Amino acid sequence: MKIHAQALLFDNDGTLVSSLASVDRCWTRWAAEYGITAEEFARVELHGRPAAEIAADLLPAEIVPQAVARIEDLEVEDVPNGGVHLLPGTRAFLDSLPAERWAVVTSATRRLAEARLDAVGILPKTLVAADDITRGKPDPEPYLLAARTLGVDPARCVVFEDAPAGLTAGRAAGMTTVALTTTHQAHELDADLVVENLSALSALVTEHGVEIAPRG
Repeated sequence: MKIHAQALLFDNDGTLVSSLASVDRCWTRWAAEYGITAEEFARVELHGRPAAEIAADLLPAEIVPQAVARIEDLEVEDVPNGGVHLLPGTRAFLDSLPAERWAVVTSATRRLAEARLDAVGILPKTLVAADDITRGKPDPEPYLLAARTLGVDPARCVVFEDAPAGLTAGRAAGMTTVALTTTHQAHELDADLVVENLSALSALVTEHGVEIAPRG
């Protein structure tokens, strides 16, 4: 199948980069600091959601702001420890796109997202982070804001995601969705197209936009 788009919107963690080792280290330490048991922690959906929402599910409201600031500090400080690396195909795929045709749309804060992206040499012209929105994924707000920022009709955007919450957000925004099986199995991902990672796709830039197709 070929997908025609005016803009490509990428989740970051699990889509462009992997930071699973860092996330595991930092959130395990954070949970211990705040007295959260392994059982309590296991009941909360972590992937693809803003830290503020995760903390709100686990802690009293009055300490959530402090707890969110703490996990951000832990994750930013951990970036130089080798916990972030590019996923297969990311560099080549992004290099094939004009800067004005794509954006990164992440549930991380801008400070954390920029730290991780800078560590692997990705410099998006457009970045939508947790600080920019009031409702995170699975709400469509982050992706709709990215489309607005790029000046593109949401129906002409393609969302690239690895998490069910992000795919739900993309669908709710009226966008075409591409799922990557980097953190979830294919049967867990509801998308228009499911591939292993970005190395499985090619992008052809035309005068009308971008044509995306599976390789081979």
